[in-house]
Amino acid sequence: MTVSSRRTFLAAGAATAAAGAAGAATVSNTYPKLVHHVFFWLKNPNSKEDLAKLLAGLRTLEKIESVRGIHIGVPASTEKRAVVDSSFSASEILFFDDVDGQNLYQEHPIHKQFVETCSNLWERVVVYDALST
Repeated sequence: MTVSSRRTFLAAGAATAAAGAAGAATVSNTYPKLVHHVFFWLKNPNSKEDLAKLLAGLRTLEKIESVRGIHIGVPASTEKRAVVDSSFSASEILFFDDVDGQNLYQEHPIHKQFVETCSNLWERVVVYDALST
């Protein structure tokens, strides 16, 4: 490699790295500040009907104005490792701008209706709320 082409290569690499770092900084600032992650264990874990009812109920929560994003899922068939807990039936991740938005969600009629309609389906619920630093 000649000195000129090496300089061009290094300059291009530095420019790419700088653009990537700038892009990463921009993207990380666009995420909502509060994540509300909820895991559900069904009373009847083998019931496809109960799971369908729970998932349908969870989907209603995206209509709440303070919800900025939602992900609803079931355990993935990933590699079994000691740190992976796939014992739950379903989970939801909701994104909020702040604690006030999450508080509005908790008191919202749609959330209250979801709990009233679906709480008979689960035997256990675990919630993790995380605030961006």
